[in-house]
Amino acid sequence: QGHLRHSGLALETEPSGLEPPAAMSTKLKVGAKVKALYSDGKFYPAEVVQISDNKKKPPYKVHFMGYSSEEDTWLRRDAIAVEFDVSGLEPGARLQAESDGAYYSAEVLQVSAKKAKPVKVHYVGYTAASDEWVSADRLRSKALKLKENAAKASTKAEAKEKPKNRKYSLADQVKRFARAQKEKNERYLNISSVFDGSYLKGKRVLVVGASKGLGFCIAEELVKQGAEAIVTCRKKTPELEALGVNQIIEGVEVTHIPAKKEMATAITPPLDYVIFNAGYFPDSTDNLDTLTDSQMSEAIKQFDICSLGPLRCVAALKGAGLLKGCKVAIITSQAGSAEWRSTQNKDKGGDYGHHMCRAACNIAGVLMSEELKKDEVPVTLLHPGFNRTTMTEKYQHIWDIEGAVEPSEGAKRVLYEVGKISMKSTGKFINCEDGLRIPW
Repeated sequence: QGHLRHSGLALETEPSGLEPPAAMSTKLKVGAKVKALYSDGKFYPAEVVQISDNKKKPPYKVHFMGYSSEEDTWLRRDAIAVEFDVSGLEPGARLQAESDGAYYSAEVLQVSAKKAKPVKVHYVGYTAASDEWVSADRLRSKALKLKENAAKASTKAEAKEKPKNRKYSLADQVKRFARAQKEKNERYLNISSVFDGSYLKGKRVLVVGASKGLGFCIAEELVKQGAEAIVTCRKKTPELEALGVNQIIEGVEVTHIPAKKEMATAITPPLDYVIFNAGYFPDSTDNLDTLTDSQMSEAIKQFDICSLGPLRCVAALKGAGLLKGCKVAIITSQAGSAEWRSTQNKDKGGDYGHHMCRAACNIAGVLMSEELKKDEVPVTLLHPGFNRTTMTEKYQHIWDIEGAVEPSEGAKRVLYEVGKISMKSTGKFINCEDGLRIPW
């Protein structure tokens, strides 16, 4: 039943004496380009990236083209479609037909678009008893084309990729900036065109780490918008004192719990927003060939400031009862995305301390967001974008091509996203350049 029976003729594509398989398979292979059922109930272009023999779960893992791997999902075979227009095939046409993973020379006998298996083939070198109707995904022929509805599905997928429908930001910084320019994305290129800081008027906002750079500009913008700005620093500067903030808390070292507790004691409730901005990025490059104890010490210092710093800060504020009704933003970096390393650090390492401490910061932020859910205190992680500050000076040769902005513009980007923080965004990792998520 369905067996290919050798007729005694020479086979065109198989070695003599090879027994053909008993049944035609519709199994897919890794790398197969398909249409897969998404969670919205529609089919979109995808690729099979993994196959499992575990019978307790669906056998095919697919990656939706143009989306983050976080969207990858396991599907049953009936949730994966490979649809073709067979109208280009005619009786007598030669092609190849698949049989249990192997392709045999075959000839088209009949074509019927009404059938689920629309093409009847004769396997060259076998008797007519082996003739059968097959699905198009088992055929190889240049005459096969995607069906019109498949093209429509591709169009829908493209529509999902329009700026307003995107979910994840683009890993390649150069391409991200170039795409924004091509699309004339004002949200990305001119934050002032969409930023409305009026929501900050009268709000009490704590900025941890405001003596210079991005933190200073955030404090400056808060004053402009009429917020009650409370800022911390290790040491006051004339510029900071001249800003006109409501309160400067000096001597705040984020690496010491007692200092954070003293900071919390100096603040009168309530707080509406907390922006943790303190960071450290040394002007050095570490890699496997140049690793030294000194560089390891610098890496530990980055962990102490960038990873444990926000943890100490939030803990101190919670202990002082200052988080009630508050929203927390932690300034982190895209450098903490493990998935993006294969793009941004392709074939190279470097800056181990920087990447590792930011990844640790991100997981700390997610854990804090979970712990504070019961108190309805959202904690959102923000990549501020590429800013032209002293911290990024060692990359100034790529500032232009990657779209780095002045910290005053970066501050507006940050505050634009701070205004959107809610329990829906808690635990999320957001790129302030485009407002899209960054994968972990």
